[in-house]
Amino acid sequence: MAYRRLGRSGLQVSLFSFGSWVTFHNQVDTGGVREMMAAARDGGVNFFDNAEVYANGESERLMGEALAQLKWDRLDYVVSSKFFWGLDRGAPDRPRINGCDTLNRKYLMQAVDGSLQRLGLDFIDLIFCHRADPHTPLEETVWAMHDIIEKGKALYWGTSEWSADEIRSAWDIADRHHLHKPVMEQPQYHLFHRRRVEREYARLYEDTGLGLTTWSPLASGLLTGKYRKGVPANSRGAIESVSFLRDGLLDARKNAAVGELEGVAQDLECTVAQLALAWVAHNPRVSTVILGASRLAQLQENLGALAVLPKLTVDVLQRIDAITTGLGD
Repeated sequence: MAYRRLGRSGLQVSLFSFGSWVTFHNQVDTGGVREMMAAARDGGVNFFDNAEVYANGESERLMGEALAQLKWDRLDYVVSSKFFWGLDRGAPDRPRINGCDTLNRKYLMQAVDGSLQRLGLDFIDLIFCHRADPHTPLEETVWAMHDIIEKGKALYWGTSEWSADEIRSAWDIADRHHLHKPVMEQPQYHLFHRRRVEREYARLYEDTGLGLTTWSPLASGLLTGKYRKGVPANSRGAIESVSFLRDGLLDARKNAAVGELEGVAQDLECTVAQLALAWVAHNPRVSTVILGASRLAQLQENLGALAVLPKLTVDVLQRIDAITTGLGD
């Protein structure tokens, strides 16, 4: 396993990390979570990504149970959580006001306590503002994230799917008041979704030292090739709670491109999934690539992408670009 610094911080995270979105609780039970986390750690993974909203808190609970059973030294692993949507949104006739879709101080200070309890940890290494909140003054959010760190409940904070202008504004507020600054961003990044990481954030890497913990490197499974003939049973695309992904997974032009990528993968003696993962990791701005898996064999295959990295020559990258350019944003 290779390790990279998280942006300009001194924290080192594994180039490939393991995340829980969709799979934990929905596809993987307690035993499976423990088994895959142990296998990931054996493969050199030291960063495990989570969020309050994943499976309505159950994802954090399962990860917490696995950590308690695995009994790793706390210095040896990094855990994250993300806040914005909250948990149970309340009954339709009495929706929660300050407990969801917000980054106000009241919600953030209580949300981190809930995550700590479910994870069974004294502190969370990385906390993210899961989306931007246009209804809360940004200064209030920045101060709340700073205070969470000052109280010892988290070590670093960052954002997820924020615009470059929003990240810059938050960083400037923190800099002006000598507060803990946002260190990392968690954006979607894969062969069909490139503009934000490669163009929009371009100035932030040098100006603020922004690090990236990228998600969906396989475009929710599209880049594995499994959706070329429809939606397989027991796949992510078959899960009703994420049915919004289905149209994208069945995109005819992108699936045709995946077919062409399989030829490149064959030449490199790897799978198309490993090729796509290595492509994301090849970007030096990426601190870590978050993997998702519902089976141990799938996780082990994905970790094999590390061996593909040295094969991504200029010629190979040009072949990949020729196939995928213009098919996403």
